[in-house]
Amino acid sequence: MKTRFVSCLLAASLAGLPTTGVEAATTLRMAHFWPGASGINTQILEEWAKAIEEDSGGDLRVQLFPSGTLAKADDIYEATVNGIADIGATAQGYTAGRFPLSQIVELPGVADDARQGACILQTLYDDGQLNGEYDDTHVLFMFTTGPGYIHTVDTDVQTPADLEGLRIRRPTAVAGDILDNMGANPVGMPAPDIYTSMQRGVIDGLSFPWEGMKGFRINELVEYHTQVPFYSLIFVATMNQRAWEGLSPEQQAVIEANSGMRWAEQAGGVFHSIDQVGRQEAVDAGHTIRVVEDPLNDDEWSAPLQKGIDDYLTGLEERGLDQARDVYEAALAARESCTVVE
Repeated sequence: MKTRFVSCLLAASLAGLPTTGVEAATTLRMAHFWPGASGINTQILEEWAKAIEEDSGGDLRVQLFPSGTLAKADDIYEATVNGIADIGATAQGYTAGRFPLSQIVELPGVADDARQGACILQTLYDDGQLNGEYDDTHVLFMFTTGPGYIHTVDTDVQTPADLEGLRIRRPTAVAGDILDNMGANPVGMPAPDIYTSMQRGVIDGLSFPWEGMKGFRINELVEYHTQVPFYSLIFVATMNQRAWEGLSPEQQAVIEANSGMRWAEQAGGVFHSIDQVGRQEAVDAGHTIRVVEDPLNDDEWSAPLQKGIDDYLTGLEERGLDQARDVYEAALAARESCTVVE
């Protein structure tokens, strides 16, 4: 942090510019993978950056780098750890196996929508259920998508058997295992690569929340949607530890005041509203939308979904994470307090 201050002062001095006030403002570089025009960037991250600048009286500024321009989607967390970015907002699932307890919140049936999911995830973190998974950064706030459904180019998926042989983009290993259990061929790729891959016929469909269908323009390429929840993707906005420690106590206080549940709920609300817009976009386009009511108790869908849940928790226990089922139960327990009353 101090190095950047000195560089700014030196550059101003060499250019013959006044240096008064140059040292006062600290600029934090924030990397994320959402498109700049997406609601996630404009309604969450830009608003957060604005709040930081306003609350600090201009002493702190946040420079946003959307669309993976500072670090690619699956490198953002590591880039934040290493200081390439001062702040990173990313999906934990892009760093496979690094956040196994956090990803319990991604399991089918944990959250009904993005508002509830964000609250559950932030609650688990605040209660110490996820201790140790984020020790290498300073966590700001967490949030989730709404449930990720199945969307296909030209296949009307009504039962798990209809997924047989289809190449479906999977967002995480957890969702990929469930798709594999149903006979699909899961394909891993970052969200920004989906559009061109689908255009070229590399994939036949994807598992995605309605928000993503809008933000990444995927509704332009598909015709069929099956509302059965495979996952809820989780996210973290977090800060490089050295950058955090380099802030003054007053600057840290501003960051802390804009962290935790307050911004988790803000982000969850934005995701929920964009989910609704994304779904309406498909309705207006005349797409076929199948809705599976109560999928964990559905005669055809419950078995593969429940198997995915059990396999994931068992896999964590086999890795020595004996608390996995306790964290799962804690997530389910948080559902009630995190339910949003319309």
